[in-house]
Amino acid sequence: MTGKIAYFGKDGKVGFVSHELPEPGPGALLARVLSSNICGSDVKNWKSGVSLGVGGEKTCQGHEFVGRIERLGEGVTTDYAGQPIQVGDRIVAAYYITCGECRACKMGRYDQCENAYIHLGQSPEDFPYFSGTFATHYYIHPKQHFYKVPDTLPDSLAAGANCRFSQIYYGLEHVGLAAGETLLIQGAGSMGLYAAAIAREAGATTIVIDSVADRLEMAKRFGADHVINMTDLPELADRERAVRELTGGRGADVAVEVTGVAAAVEEGFHHLAPMGRYVIIGTNVLSAKATLSPGYITRKSLTVTGVARYLPEYLHKSLLFLDKFQHKYPFDEFSTGTYTLDQLEEGMQMVADRKVIRAVVTPEL
Repeated sequence: MTGKIAYFGKDGKVGFVSHELPEPGPGALLARVLSSNICGSDVKNWKSGVSLGVGGEKTCQGHEFVGRIERLGEGVTTDYAGQPIQVGDRIVAAYYITCGECRACKMGRYDQCENAYIHLGQSPEDFPYFSGTFATHYYIHPKQHFYKVPDTLPDSLAAGANCRFSQIYYGLEHVGLAAGETLLIQGAGSMGLYAAAIAREAGATTIVIDSVADRLEMAKRFGADHVINMTDLPELADRERAVRELTGGRGADVAVEVTGVAAAVEEGFHHLAPMGRYVIIGTNVLSAKATLSPGYITRKSLTVTGVARYLPEYLHKSLLFLDKFQHKYPFDEFSTGTYTLDQLEEGMQMVADRKVIRAVVTPEL
């Protein structure tokens, strides 16, 4: 049996190849892709090839997915939470590998594994061929954490657990967001909306800043207590004044940047209270530059944390959160476009133009 793989070429075009499905080796498995979301990093790779694992003549892409097990390698009997698995079960997988041998892994910081991306962006001509989820199938390598999807959680929500939900969930817990604190969320895309729901369940007050009115209205439905429209307040000084008014003059205890716009980082410093904690997630490419005033960090004694990945167990925690609260928050009402594998470029453009919050690719065998 053959499967189909989409790849990104150096010219930014999407191409396709077909291969016989590989037999998974010991500790590996092969899943049929049921749906795969287009992540912001996918769009960046498509447009400019700025992330790790990009730059070859052909690179497999896609990582935020839900799949169904088709073939199990020797020794694979449970997921990484210890749940028994079998052919036919739905699963999600972390998009990176944890080697367990590098310095970071030995420190328990599996999110910083030095060998995390050894399979990312492989050519579709290199075995095991199916190394990205923009394909009919996806090969899950040994030491790549995967988890069984709860029976009551639909594919459309399960796919979002990796990487966006897990990333923001880990980031907020990593800096210790606590009940009674105020969280400022910069950006009301899918990650910002997830952050609002997570913060609401943690007992925090949330302020969301964005320039798209529809997204801010959606943020309210995801638990945001206050929203600030940058179109109404185009000057930073006015937004800073608004945040202070909403926080009793102090500023936010925690802020999270999920815009992907480097200039937003400087603004985040302005909105934070003394001893505030700042989580930067959205701006993740080295080419993005902005003017920064480090004196804000010094004078306010700020703690600034970058989050590139998440601890793999957060993927399992995210599935449980989504399953528990799927009817409390409108996860299924994201402005979603659904595209076939052949329409991948169209879906990429829709996300790039911010015309949809989430775009889903559903491969057809």
